[in-house]
Amino acid sequence: MGDMEDFLLTLLSEVVGMLFEVFIQVIGEAIVALVVRSIRNVVAESQETSPVLAAAGYLLLGVACGAVSVFFFPHPLIHPSKIHGISLLVSPVITGLIMAQVGLLLRRKDKNAVRIESFWYGFTFALGMAFIRFIFIR
Repeated sequence: MGDMEDFLLTLLSEVVGMLFEVFIQVIGEAIVALVVRSIRNVVAESQETSPVLAAAGYLLLGVACGAVSVFFFPHPLIHPSKIHGISLLVSPVITGLIMAQVGLLLRRKDKNAVRIESFWYGFTFALGMAFIRFIFIR
């Protein structure tokens, strides 16, 4: 029975750790969305921006936010996973799903969603952030 309890505790620890990582990424994306909205209020957003260029921009913003997070939190936020690197896939997917729901909620309330409030742009930002943390935090 002890092995099963250890397994469940380890599994729960992994899930909580990934959710905490997602939380940090969603906070970063919320800040980016706020900044984008503020800039858009001052300067009209160009609809001519290529989706590929926008994705590259969000990836770079994610990398920058990841670098800032490494500066402020130079240690793992949670106990490292036994499956090293799984957060590079799982947390961006969960973050992208959350951002897609935020965008959907805003559109249902007749508000304009910014690009990061979609699955792929949210995923791209979170991937950049997770990648930098993966490289520099051991």
